[in-house]
Amino acid sequence: MKEFQIHDLDSAPEKSKPLLQKSIQGFGLIPGLHGVMAESPSALAAYQDLHQHFLDSSFDADEMTVVWQTINVEHNCHYCVPAHSAIAKSMKVDDAINNALVDKTPLPSEKLEVLRDTTLTIVRERGVVPDRVLERFYAAGYTQQNLLDIILGLAQKVMSNYTNHFAKTPVDARLAKFVR
Repeated sequence: MKEFQIHDLDSAPEKSKPLLQKSIQGFGLIPGLHGVMAESPSALAAYQDLHQHFLDSSFDADEMTVVWQTINVEHNCHYCVPAHSAIAKSMKVDDAINNALVDKTPLPSEKLEVLRDTTLTIVRERGVVPDRVLERFYAAGYTQQNLLDIILGLAQKVMSNYTNHFAKTPVDARLAKFVR
């Protein structure tokens, strides 16, 4: 089986080089996932755009972490779970939230639990969400915008989780302390 190359600024296709430079500016390095995605400049550009759009979404840092990590854990992504543990730490998300997501234990608030349950239902049922789940979601104080923003986060995570599965992206050294 042919292995995926993890590109750097020298090996990347020309159209990916400015995108990798953007990764360096944002992360101080080229994350392995971005190096893999650089093989397709369009995929890397879309991923970076989705990431920024999700950061600009209706969710706060705790809620973004719930959506990201719920999907990462459900998809069993060996790379994204530690990556988003590091991101949660940098966003000053309480470790109790991230640990509950990774360990599949109760979250510290009912509202965040509802967000996790709704996200899981969307993932597992491929968007066919029963009315009772949506009613609980809205009763918890979430909105239609929030529901659509879960889909945005899911689109981003499908790109990264699936890429990491078939590329077997090695976990970056800086993320090793977040691997469980």
